[in-house]
Amino acid sequence: MENNDRLKNNELLLNREVNKCVFCYDAPCKKNYKNIDPSRIVRALKFDNKKGVYTLINKDTCLLKNADSNIKCPLNVDIDYILKSIINDNYVLTNLDDIDISSKICGVKLENPFLLSSSIVGSNYEMCKRALESGWAGISVKTISMMRMDESSPRFSALKDWDESILGFKNIEQLSEHSVLENMEMIKKLKQEFPNKVIIASIMGRDLEEWKYLTKEVTKAGADLIELNFSCPNMKHKDTGSVVGQNKELVEEFTRIVKENTNVPVLAKMTPNITDICVPALAAKKGGADGISAINTIKCITGIDIDTLVPEPQVNGKSSLGGYSGRAVKPIALRYISDMINDHELKDLYYSGIGGIYTWKDAIEFLLIGCTSIQITTAVMEYGYRIIDDLILGLKIYMKEKNYKRVKDFIGLSKENLIKNDELDKDTIEYPKINYDKCIGCGRCYISCKDGGHQAIKFNEERKPIINGSKCVGCQLCKLVCPQKAIEVALKRVSKNN
Repeated sequence: MENNDRLKNNELLLNREVNKCVFCYDAPCKKNYKNIDPSRIVRALKFDNKKGVYTLINKDTCLLKNADSNIKCPLNVDIDYILKSIINDNYVLTNLDDIDISSKICGVKLENPFLLSSSIVGSNYEMCKRALESGWAGISVKTISMMRMDESSPRFSALKDWDESILGFKNIEQLSEHSVLENMEMIKKLKQEFPNKVIIASIMGRDLEEWKYLTKEVTKAGADLIELNFSCPNMKHKDTGSVVGQNKELVEEFTRIVKENTNVPVLAKMTPNITDICVPALAAKKGGADGISAINTIKCITGIDIDTLVPEPQVNGKSSLGGYSGRAVKPIALRYISDMINDHELKDLYYSGIGGIYTWKDAIEFLLIGCTSIQITTAVMEYGYRIIDDLILGLKIYMKEKNYKRVKDFIGLSKENLIKNDELDKDTIEYPKINYDKCIGCGRCYISCKDGGHQAIKFNEERKPIINGSKCVGCQLCKLVCPQKAIEVALKRVSKNN
Protein backbone atom coordinates (compact mmCIF):
# COMPACT_ATOMS: atom_id res chain seq x y z
CA MET A 1 0.00 0.00 0.00
CA GLU A 2 2.83 2.40 0.82
CA ASN A 3 4.40 1.77 -2.59
CA ASN A 4 1.10 2.45 -4.36
CA ASP A 5 0.61 5.66 -2.39
CA ARG A 6 4.12 6.78 -3.27
CA LEU A 7 3.65 6.12 -6.97
CA LYS A 8 0.29 7.89 -6.98
CA ASN A 9 1.72 10.88 -5.15
CA ASN A 10 4.66 11.10 -7.54
CA GLU A 11 2.31 11.09 -10.51
CA LEU A 12 0.13 13.80 -8.97
CA LEU A 13 3.16 15.97 -8.24
CA LEU A 14 4.51 15.49 -11.76
CA ASN A 15 1.17 16.45 -13.33
CA ARG A 16 0.94 19.48 -11.06
CA GLU A 17 4.30 20.80 -12.20
CA VAL A 18 3.56 20.11 -15.87
CA ASN A 19 0.22 21.90 -15.67
CA LYS A 20 1.85 24.96 -14.13
CA CYS A 21 3.81 25.50 -17.34
CA VAL A 22 2.33 27.92 -19.90
CA PHE A 23 4.57 26.65 -22.74
CA CYS A 24 6.51 29.79 -23.51
CA TYR A 25 7.69 30.64 -26.99
CA ASP A 26 11.44 29.94 -27.22
CA ALA A 27 11.35 29.09 -23.51
CA PRO A 28 14.17 30.85 -21.62
CA CYS A 29 14.53 27.90 -19.21
CA LYS A 30 16.31 25.83 -21.87
CA LYS A 31 19.37 28.03 -21.43
CA ASN A 32 19.84 26.50 -17.98
CA TYR A 33 20.62 23.03 -19.36
CA LYS A 34 23.50 21.77 -21.47
CA ASN A 35 22.00 18.87 -23.40
CA ILE A 36 18.22 19.23 -23.53
CA ASP A 37 15.36 21.64 -24.08
CA PRO A 38 13.25 21.18 -20.93
CA SER A 39 10.30 22.99 -22.49
CA ARG A 40 10.14 20.26 -25.14
CA ILE A 41 10.04 17.62 -22.38
CA VAL A 42 7.22 19.38 -20.56
CA ARG A 43 5.26 19.82 -23.79
CA ALA A 44 5.51 16.10 -24.52
CA LEU A 45 4.13 15.33 -21.07
CA LYS A 46 1.29 17.82 -21.55
CA PHE A 47 0.32 16.20 -24.84
CA ASP A 48 0.05 12.72 -23.33
CA ASN A 49 3.39 11.60 -24.71
CA LYS A 50 5.31 10.48 -21.63
CA LYS A 51 6.76 7.48 -23.43
CA GLY A 52 7.97 9.77 -26.18
CA VAL A 53 10.09 11.69 -23.70
CA TYR A 54 12.61 8.87 -23.70
CA THR A 55 13.51 9.63 -27.30
CA LEU A 56 14.33 13.21 -26.28
CA ILE A 57 16.69 12.71 -23.35
CA ASN A 58 19.91 11.07 -22.34
CA LYS A 59 19.34 9.98 -18.75
CA ASP A 60 23.02 10.35 -17.91
CA THR A 61 23.37 13.95 -19.09
CA CYS A 62 19.92 15.58 -19.06
CA LEU A 63 20.40 17.12 -15.62
CA LEU A 64 23.69 18.82 -16.49
CA LYS A 65 23.39 22.57 -15.94
CA ASN A 66 25.01 25.54 -17.63
CA ALA A 67 27.00 27.25 -14.92
CA ASP A 68 26.63 30.66 -16.51
CA SER A 69 22.81 30.54 -16.66
CA ASN A 70 20.31 30.60 -13.83
CA ILE A 71 17.06 31.78 -15.39
CA LYS A 72 14.11 31.67 -13.03
CA CYS A 73 10.74 30.44 -14.21
CA PRO A 74 8.14 33.18 -13.50
CA LEU A 75 5.65 30.47 -12.45
CA ASN A 76 8.21 28.46 -10.48
CA VAL A 77 7.81 25.29 -12.53
CA ASP A 78 10.17 22.78 -10.93
CA ILE A 79 12.00 21.58 -14.05
CA ASP A 80 14.52 19.59 -12.02
CA TYR A 81 11.74 17.64 -10.33
CA ILE A 82 10.13 16.88 -13.71
CA LEU A 83 13.40 15.65 -15.19
CA LYS A 84 14.25 13.52 -12.15
CA SER A 85 10.82 11.93 -12.28
CA ILE A 86 11.41 10.97 -15.89
CA ILE A 87 14.90 9.53 -15.53
CA ASN A 88 13.77 7.39 -12.60
CA ASP A 89 11.22 5.64 -14.84
CA ASN A 90 12.33 2.32 -16.28
CA TYR A 91 10.39 2.46 -19.55
CA VAL A 92 12.54 1.42 -22.51
CA LEU A 93 11.63 2.63 -25.99
CA THR A 94 12.82 0.56 -28.93
CA ASN A 95 13.82 1.81 -32.38
CA LEU A 96 11.11 3.68 -34.31
CA ASP A 97 12.92 3.98 -37.65
CA ASP A 98 11.05 1.10 -39.25
CA ILE A 99 7.61 2.68 -38.67
CA ASP A 100 5.90 3.92 -41.85
CA ILE A 101 3.49 6.72 -40.91
CA SER A 102 2.65 7.72 -44.48
CA SER A 103 -0.99 7.74 -45.49
CA LYS A 104 -3.24 8.88 -48.34
CA ILE A 105 -5.99 11.38 -48.96
CA CYS A 106 -8.09 10.59 -52.03
CA GLY A 107 -5.16 8.57 -53.34
CA VAL A 108 -2.63 11.38 -52.87
CA LYS A 109 0.30 10.32 -50.68
CA LEU A 110 0.94 12.06 -47.36
CA GLU A 111 4.24 11.72 -45.51
CA ASN A 112 2.15 11.54 -42.32
CA PRO A 113 -1.62 11.81 -41.73
CA PHE A 114 -1.51 15.32 -40.27
CA LEU A 115 -2.79 18.37 -42.16
CA LEU A 116 -3.74 21.89 -41.19
CA SER A 117 -7.45 22.42 -41.79
CA SER A 118 -8.74 25.38 -43.76
CA SER A 119 -8.66 28.35 -41.37
CA ILE A 120 -6.58 31.20 -40.06
CA VAL A 121 -3.63 28.82 -39.45
CA GLY A 122 -3.08 28.51 -43.22
CA SER A 123 -3.97 31.95 -44.46
CA ASN A 124 -0.72 33.25 -45.98
CA TYR A 125 2.57 32.08 -47.46
CA GLU A 126 4.74 32.77 -44.42
CA MET A 127 2.46 30.81 -42.10
CA CYS A 128 2.13 27.86 -44.47
CA LYS A 129 5.89 27.77 -45.05
CA ARG A 130 6.61 27.59 -41.32
CA ALA A 131 4.01 24.86 -40.84
CA LEU A 132 5.39 22.70 -43.62
CA GLU A 133 8.93 23.18 -42.36
CA SER A 134 7.73 22.11 -38.92
CA GLY A 135 6.67 18.71 -40.22
CA TRP A 136 3.02 18.97 -41.24
CA ALA A 137 2.28 16.80 -44.27
CA GLY A 138 0.13 19.43 -45.91
CA ILE A 139 -2.32 22.29 -45.61
CA SER A 140 -5.86 23.03 -46.63
CA VAL A 141 -5.44 26.76 -47.19
CA LYS A 142 -7.96 29.23 -45.84
CA THR A 143 -11.00 29.18 -48.11
CA ILE A 144 -10.54 31.13 -51.35
CA SER A 145 -13.50 33.06 -52.73
CA MET A 146 -14.39 36.01 -54.93
CA MET A 147 -16.18 37.74 -52.05
CA ARG A 148 -14.82 40.61 -50.03
CA MET A 149 -14.41 39.64 -46.40
CA ASP A 150 -15.23 42.23 -43.75
CA GLU A 151 -14.29 40.77 -40.38
CA SER A 152 -15.33 41.72 -36.85
CA SER A 153 -13.13 42.67 -33.93
CA PRO A 154 -12.90 40.76 -31.69
CA ARG A 155 -13.87 37.53 -33.43
CA PHE A 156 -13.03 34.76 -30.93
CA SER A 157 -14.35 33.58 -27.57
CA ALA A 158 -13.87 30.43 -25.53
CA LEU A 159 -15.63 28.17 -23.08
CA LYS A 160 -13.23 27.49 -20.21
CA ASP A 161 -13.01 24.95 -17.41
CA TRP A 162 -12.56 25.95 -13.77
CA ASP A 163 -8.77 25.88 -14.18
CA GLU A 164 -9.03 28.28 -17.17
CA SER A 165 -8.18 25.57 -19.70
CA ILE A 166 -10.07 25.98 -22.97
CA LEU A 167 -12.80 23.38 -23.55
CA GLY A 168 -14.38 24.87 -26.64
CA PHE A 169 -13.59 27.72 -28.99
CA LYS A 170 -15.95 30.02 -30.88
CA ASN A 171 -15.09 32.03 -33.97
CA ILE A 172 -17.13 34.43 -36.07
CA GLU A 173 -14.46 34.58 -38.78
CA GLN A 174 -15.17 34.03 -42.46
CA LEU A 175 -12.95 33.26 -45.47
CA SER A 176 -9.59 34.35 -46.83
CA GLU A 177 -9.14 38.10 -46.91
CA HIS A 178 -6.66 37.76 -49.78
CA SER A 179 -7.60 38.05 -53.46
CA VAL A 180 -7.84 35.08 -55.79
CA LEU A 181 -4.62 36.21 -57.48
CA GLU A 182 -2.75 36.46 -54.18
CA ASN A 183 -3.91 32.99 -53.18
CA MET A 184 -2.88 31.52 -56.54
CA GLU A 185 0.60 32.97 -56.13
CA MET A 186 0.77 31.44 -52.65
CA ILE A 187 -0.20 27.97 -53.88
CA LYS A 188 2.28 28.12 -56.78
CA LYS A 189 5.11 29.20 -54.50
CA LEU A 190 4.36 26.56 -51.87
CA LYS A 191 4.28 23.78 -54.47
CA GLN A 192 7.58 24.96 -55.94
CA GLU A 193 9.30 24.99 -52.56
CA PHE A 194 7.59 21.93 -51.10
CA PRO A 195 6.90 19.54 -53.99
CA ASN A 196 6.41 16.55 -51.66
CA LYS A 197 3.93 18.31 -49.40
CA VAL A 198 0.20 18.32 -50.12
CA ILE A 199 -1.58 21.61 -50.78
CA ILE A 200 -5.37 21.52 -50.69
CA ALA A 201 -7.21 24.48 -52.17
CA SER A 202 -10.36 25.18 -50.19
CA ILE A 203 -12.81 27.16 -52.33
CA MET A 204 -16.31 28.63 -52.10
CA GLY A 205 -18.43 30.20 -54.82
CA ARG A 206 -21.80 31.91 -54.88
CA ASP A 207 -22.99 30.37 -58.14
CA LEU A 208 -21.92 27.87 -60.79
CA GLU A 209 -19.74 30.37 -62.63
CA GLU A 210 -17.75 31.26 -59.53
CA TRP A 211 -17.26 27.60 -58.60
CA LYS A 212 -16.09 26.89 -62.15
CA TYR A 213 -13.70 29.85 -62.23
CA LEU A 214 -12.15 29.08 -58.86
CA THR A 215 -11.75 25.43 -59.78
CA LYS A 216 -9.84 26.22 -62.95
CA GLU A 217 -7.62 28.75 -61.19
CA VAL A 218 -6.55 26.50 -58.29
CA THR A 219 -5.99 23.60 -60.68
CA LYS A 220 -3.67 25.74 -62.83
CA ALA A 221 -1.88 26.93 -59.70
CA GLY A 222 -0.94 23.34 -58.88
CA ALA A 223 -3.19 22.39 -55.96
CA ASP A 224 -3.02 18.67 -55.18
CA LEU A 225 -6.67 18.51 -54.14
CA ILE A 226 -9.68 20.80 -54.03
CA GLU A 227 -11.85 21.04 -50.92
CA LEU A 228 -15.37 22.41 -51.36
CA ASN A 229 -16.43 24.51 -48.39
CA PHE A 230 -20.10 23.61 -47.98
CA SER A 231 -19.96 24.22 -44.26
CA CYS A 232 -18.75 27.60 -42.94
CA PRO A 233 -21.44 28.75 -40.46
CA ASN A 234 -20.55 32.45 -40.59
CA MET A 235 -21.45 33.45 -44.15
CA LYS A 236 -23.79 36.35 -44.98
CA HIS A 237 -24.20 35.61 -48.70
CA LYS A 238 -27.10 33.51 -49.99
CA ASP A 239 -26.26 29.96 -51.12
CA THR A 240 -22.84 29.85 -49.44
CA GLY A 241 -21.31 28.01 -46.51
CA SER A 242 -23.43 25.79 -44.29
CA VAL A 243 -26.58 26.92 -46.15
CA VAL A 244 -25.28 24.94 -49.12
CA GLY A 245 -24.31 22.00 -46.91
CA GLN A 246 -27.96 21.71 -45.82
CA ASN A 247 -29.21 21.64 -49.41
CA LYS A 248 -28.49 18.36 -51.19
CA GLU A 249 -29.40 19.75 -54.61
CA LEU A 250 -26.85 22.56 -54.34
CA VAL A 251 -24.20 20.21 -52.94
CA GLU A 252 -24.58 17.87 -55.90
CA GLU A 253 -24.74 20.69 -58.44
CA PHE A 254 -21.68 22.56 -57.15
CA THR A 255 -19.66 19.35 -56.73
CA ARG A 256 -20.41 18.33 -60.29
CA ILE A 257 -19.31 21.64 -61.80
CA VAL A 258 -16.03 21.40 -59.92
CA LYS A 259 -15.38 17.81 -61.01
CA GLU A 260 -16.09 18.73 -64.62
CA ASN A 261 -13.39 21.41 -64.54
CA THR A 262 -10.46 19.76 -62.79
CA ASN A 263 -8.29 16.66 -62.98
CA VAL A 264 -7.39 16.58 -59.27
CA PRO A 265 -9.33 14.81 -56.48
CA VAL A 266 -12.19 16.66 -54.81
CA LEU A 267 -13.16 16.69 -51.14
CA ALA A 268 -16.55 17.95 -49.95
CA LYS A 269 -16.42 19.53 -46.50
CA MET A 270 -19.56 18.76 -44.53
CA THR A 271 -21.45 20.84 -41.97
CA PRO A 272 -22.54 19.34 -38.64
CA ASN A 273 -25.42 21.82 -38.50
CA ILE A 274 -27.79 19.26 -39.92
CA THR A 275 -29.80 16.28 -38.68
CA ASP A 276 -28.53 13.66 -41.13
CA ILE A 277 -25.06 14.37 -42.50
CA CYS A 278 -25.32 11.39 -44.86
CA VAL A 279 -27.84 13.27 -47.04
CA PRO A 280 -25.44 15.99 -48.29
CA ALA A 281 -22.53 13.52 -48.29
CA LEU A 282 -24.43 11.25 -50.66
CA ALA A 283 -25.26 14.28 -52.84
CA ALA A 284 -21.55 15.13 -52.98
CA LYS A 285 -20.77 11.57 -54.04
CA LYS A 286 -23.40 11.75 -56.77
CA GLY A 287 -21.76 14.95 -57.93
CA GLY A 288 -18.44 13.12 -58.23
CA ALA A 289 -16.63 13.86 -54.93
CA ASP A 290 -13.70 11.56 -54.18
CA GLY A 291 -13.82 12.11 -50.45
CA ILE A 292 -15.37 13.88 -47.48
CA SER A 293 -13.80 16.12 -44.87
CA ALA A 294 -15.77 16.55 -41.66
CA ILE A 295 -16.70 18.25 -39.55
CA ASN A 296 -16.67 22.01 -39.82
CA THR A 297 -17.63 24.05 -36.78
CA ILE A 298 -20.94 23.84 -34.93
CA LYS A 299 -23.15 26.91 -34.60
CA CYS A 300 -23.01 28.06 -31.00
CA ILE A 301 -23.10 30.67 -28.26
CA THR A 302 -20.20 30.05 -25.88
CA GLY A 303 -21.51 32.33 -23.18
CA ILE A 304 -23.26 35.58 -22.28
CA ASP A 305 -21.79 38.32 -20.11
CA ILE A 306 -24.35 38.51 -17.29
CA ASP A 307 -23.46 42.15 -16.59
CA THR A 308 -23.57 43.59 -20.10
CA LEU A 309 -26.15 40.99 -21.28
CA VAL A 310 -24.17 40.55 -24.52
CA PRO A 311 -23.04 37.13 -25.82
CA GLU A 312 -19.32 36.61 -26.44
CA PRO A 313 -17.39 37.82 -28.33
CA GLN A 314 -18.76 41.33 -27.93
CA VAL A 315 -18.43 43.48 -31.03
CA ASN A 316 -19.28 47.05 -30.08
CA GLY A 317 -22.04 45.85 -27.74
CA LYS A 318 -23.47 43.11 -29.99
CA SER A 319 -22.62 39.54 -31.03
CA SER A 320 -23.76 36.75 -33.35
CA LEU A 321 -23.82 32.98 -33.61
CA GLY A 322 -20.42 31.51 -34.42
CA GLY A 323 -18.63 28.24 -35.13
CA TYR A 324 -17.70 25.99 -32.19
CA SER A 325 -14.49 23.93 -32.25
CA GLY A 326 -11.94 22.49 -29.85
CA ARG A 327 -11.85 19.53 -27.47
CA ALA A 328 -15.58 19.60 -26.77
CA VAL A 329 -16.58 18.78 -30.35
CA LYS A 330 -14.52 15.59 -30.78
CA PRO A 331 -17.38 13.22 -29.75
CA ILE A 332 -19.70 14.95 -32.23
CA ALA A 333 -17.15 14.77 -35.03
CA LEU A 334 -16.53 11.07 -34.45
CA ARG A 335 -20.28 10.44 -34.49
CA TYR A 336 -20.89 12.22 -37.79
CA ILE A 337 -17.91 10.59 -39.50
CA SER A 338 -19.02 7.19 -38.23
CA ASP A 339 -22.51 7.81 -39.63
CA MET A 340 -21.07 8.36 -43.09
CA ILE A 341 -18.47 5.61 -43.05
CA ASN A 342 -21.03 3.06 -41.89
CA ASP A 343 -23.50 4.05 -44.61
CA HIS A 344 -23.12 1.38 -47.32
CA GLU A 345 -23.49 3.98 -50.08
CA LEU A 346 -20.70 6.15 -48.65
CA LYS A 347 -18.20 3.64 -47.26
CA ASP A 348 -15.95 3.67 -50.35
CA LEU A 349 -15.09 7.40 -50.11
CA TYR A 350 -11.93 8.80 -48.51
CA TYR A 351 -12.47 10.56 -45.19
CA SER A 352 -10.43 13.36 -43.65
CA GLY A 353 -11.26 13.77 -39.96
CA ILE A 354 -11.66 17.16 -38.31
CA GLY A 355 -12.87 18.18 -34.85
CA GLY A 356 -11.32 18.46 -31.39
CA ILE A 357 -8.00 16.79 -32.21
CA TYR A 358 -5.23 17.85 -29.83
CA THR A 359 -3.13 14.77 -29.06
CA TRP A 360 -1.90 11.71 -30.93
CA LYS A 361 -4.55 9.68 -29.08
CA ASP A 362 -7.30 11.91 -30.50
CA ALA A 363 -5.86 11.44 -33.98
CA ILE A 364 -5.71 7.66 -33.65
CA GLU A 365 -9.40 7.57 -32.71
CA PHE A 366 -10.25 9.22 -36.04
CA LEU A 367 -8.00 6.77 -37.90
CA LEU A 368 -9.59 3.81 -36.11
CA ILE A 369 -13.06 5.00 -37.10
CA GLY A 370 -11.98 5.03 -40.76
CA CYS A 371 -10.31 8.34 -41.65
CA THR A 372 -7.08 8.23 -43.63
CA SER A 373 -6.01 11.77 -42.80
CA ILE A 374 -6.42 14.25 -39.97
CA GLN A 375 -7.01 18.02 -40.14
CA ILE A 376 -6.32 20.33 -37.20
CA THR A 377 -6.86 24.02 -36.43
CA THR A 378 -7.90 24.89 -32.87
CA ALA A 379 -5.03 23.07 -31.15
CA VAL A 380 -2.62 24.95 -33.41
CA MET A 381 -4.29 28.27 -32.58
CA GLU A 382 -3.76 27.52 -28.90
CA TYR A 383 -0.30 25.89 -28.92
CA GLY A 384 1.26 26.49 -32.34
CA TYR A 385 2.55 24.39 -35.23
CA ARG A 386 5.00 22.70 -32.83
CA ILE A 387 2.33 20.22 -31.70
CA ILE A 388 3.19 18.20 -34.82
CA ASP A 389 6.23 16.85 -32.96
CA ASP A 390 4.13 14.98 -30.42
CA LEU A 391 1.47 13.98 -32.93
CA ILE A 392 4.11 12.16 -34.99
CA LEU A 393 6.06 10.77 -32.04
CA GLY A 394 2.96 9.48 -30.26
CA LEU A 395 1.68 7.86 -33.47
CA LYS A 396 5.00 6.07 -34.01
CA ILE A 397 5.13 4.76 -30.45
CA TYR A 398 1.54 3.51 -30.62
CA MET A 399 2.26 1.69 -33.88
CA LYS A 400 5.46 0.18 -32.51
CA GLU A 401 3.78 -1.12 -29.38
CA LYS A 402 0.82 -2.53 -31.36
CA ASN A 403 3.14 -4.01 -34.00
CA TYR A 404 1.60 -2.01 -36.86
CA LYS A 405 4.05 -1.45 -39.70
CA ARG A 406 1.88 1.00 -41.65
CA VAL A 407 -0.91 3.41 -40.78
CA LYS A 408 -3.31 1.59 -43.08
CA ASP A 409 -2.91 -1.54 -40.93
CA PHE A 410 -5.29 -0.11 -38.32
CA ILE A 411 -7.47 2.36 -40.25
CA GLY A 412 -11.12 1.54 -39.64
CA LEU A 413 -10.57 -1.27 -37.13
CA SER A 414 -13.11 0.20 -34.70
CA LYS A 415 -15.97 0.40 -37.20
CA GLU A 416 -17.32 -3.09 -36.57
CA ASN A 417 -17.34 -2.51 -32.81
CA LEU A 418 -19.93 0.25 -33.10
CA ILE A 419 -23.36 -1.39 -33.28
CA LYS A 420 -26.97 -0.41 -32.64
CA ASN A 421 -28.11 -0.04 -29.03
CA ASP A 422 -30.60 -2.89 -29.29
CA GLU A 423 -27.80 -5.19 -30.45
CA LEU A 424 -25.72 -4.64 -27.30
CA ASP A 425 -25.46 -7.33 -24.61
CA LYS A 426 -28.24 -6.64 -22.10
CA ASP A 427 -27.99 -9.98 -20.23
CA THR A 428 -24.81 -9.43 -18.21
CA ILE A 429 -23.38 -6.89 -15.77
CA GLU A 430 -19.85 -5.53 -15.36
CA TYR A 431 -19.61 -4.56 -11.70
CA PRO A 432 -17.32 -1.86 -10.32
CA LYS A 433 -14.57 -2.80 -7.90
CA ILE A 434 -13.08 -0.42 -5.32
CA ASN A 435 -9.31 -0.26 -4.91
CA TYR A 436 -9.02 0.69 -1.26
CA ASP A 437 -5.30 1.42 -1.63
CA LYS A 438 -6.26 4.46 -3.73
CA CYS A 439 -9.56 5.39 -2.07
CA ILE A 440 -9.41 8.44 0.24
CA GLY A 441 -13.02 8.22 1.41
CA CYS A 442 -14.14 11.46 -0.25
CA GLY A 443 -17.64 10.14 -0.95
CA ARG A 444 -17.95 11.37 -4.51
CA CYS A 445 -19.00 7.91 -5.67
CA TYR A 446 -21.58 7.72 -2.86
CA ILE A 447 -23.08 11.11 -3.76
CA SER A 448 -23.32 10.36 -7.48
CA CYS A 449 -24.80 6.91 -6.97
CA LYS A 450 -27.28 8.20 -4.39
CA ASP A 451 -28.46 11.25 -6.34
CA GLY A 452 -27.81 10.18 -9.93
CA GLY A 453 -27.71 6.41 -9.89
CA HIS A 454 -29.21 3.42 -8.07
CA GLN A 455 -28.35 3.97 -4.38
CA ALA A 456 -25.98 1.00 -4.47
CA ILE A 457 -23.12 2.51 -2.41
CA LYS A 458 -22.96 3.08 1.33
CA PHE A 459 -20.23 4.22 3.73
CA ASN A 460 -18.84 2.07 6.54
CA GLU A 461 -17.59 3.47 9.83
CA GLU A 462 -14.12 4.06 8.36
CA ARG A 463 -15.52 6.26 5.55
CA LYS A 464 -14.92 3.62 2.97
CA PRO A 465 -17.55 2.98 0.27
CA ILE A 466 -19.13 -0.46 0.02
CA ILE A 467 -21.03 -1.59 -3.07
CA ASN A 468 -24.36 -3.35 -2.62
CA GLY A 469 -24.39 -5.94 -5.41
CA SER A 470 -28.13 -6.46 -5.18
CA LYS A 471 -28.75 -2.82 -6.16
CA CYS A 472 -25.80 -2.15 -8.45
CA VAL A 473 -26.69 -2.24 -12.15
CA GLY A 474 -23.11 -1.81 -13.41
CA CYS A 475 -23.66 1.64 -14.95
CA GLN A 476 -20.10 2.65 -13.90
CA LEU A 477 -21.08 6.22 -12.96
CA CYS A 478 -19.04 5.83 -9.77
CA LYS A 479 -15.93 4.96 -11.78
CA LEU A 480 -16.30 8.03 -13.97
CA VAL A 481 -16.67 10.53 -11.11
CA CYS A 482 -13.97 9.13 -8.79
CA PRO A 483 -11.23 11.81 -8.60
CA GLN A 484 -8.64 9.28 -7.39
CA LYS A 485 -9.23 6.63 -10.06
CA ALA A 486 -9.86 4.23 -7.20
CA ILE A 487 -12.76 2.41 -8.86
CA GLU A 488 -11.96 -0.28 -11.37
CA VAL A 489 -14.03 -2.86 -13.22
CA ALA A 490 -14.42 -6.52 -12.36
CA LEU A 491 -12.34 -9.03 -14.30
CA LYS A 492 -15.37 -10.71 -15.84
CA ARG A 493 -18.97 -9.95 -16.72
CA VAL A 494 -21.67 -11.59 -14.60
CA SER A 495 -25.00 -12.93 -15.83
CA LYS A 496 -28.04 -11.02 -14.56
CA ASN A 497 -29.60 -14.37 -13.71
CA ASN A 498 -27.00 -15.12 -11.01
